[in-house]
Amino acid sequence: MSAILKQPTINLRPMNVADLNDIIGIERRAYDYPWTEGIFRDCLRIGYSCWMCEENYSVAGYAVMSVGAGESHILNICIRPESRQRGLGRMLLEHLLDIARQQGAEVTVLEVRNSNRVALKLYQDLGFNEVGTRKSYYPAPGGSEDAIILALSL
Repeated sequence: MSAILKQPTINLRPMNVADLNDIIGIERRAYDYPWTEGIFRDCLRIGYSCWMCEENYSVAGYAVMSVGAGESHILNICIRPESRQRGLGRMLLEHLLDIARQQGAEVTVLEVRNSNRVALKLYQDLGFNEVGTRKSYYPAPGGSEDAIILALSL
């Protein structure tokens, strides 16, 4: 008798204040220098495009993007560590790009740590190109780390 594998239920939905406890828990596990709850609250308050990715009705990830003046800026995209490498980050990113296009953005930009090779590969696979560097942009143990600036024409 063979076991039947149940496919996970994946859902993307807008983020709300009630999600912040789950988000902060993931943020703290995922990053050495996490965003604060206040940063997320501000993003929601000012109307940034904030999205949740749920897997089997549990928060698996989230993303935050600003859109204005023909440009979108992806500010944060994170998948909880145990849900990585299953395409959820790609799904969230593609969703953000669709929203950016719908809102009239002509280009999307983001920063990524130079050391984050997994994220860099995802962004490059989706057509992002390196357009610059922000020196000492990210805090890091013993100092700081450069950010690679990536852009995608929409």
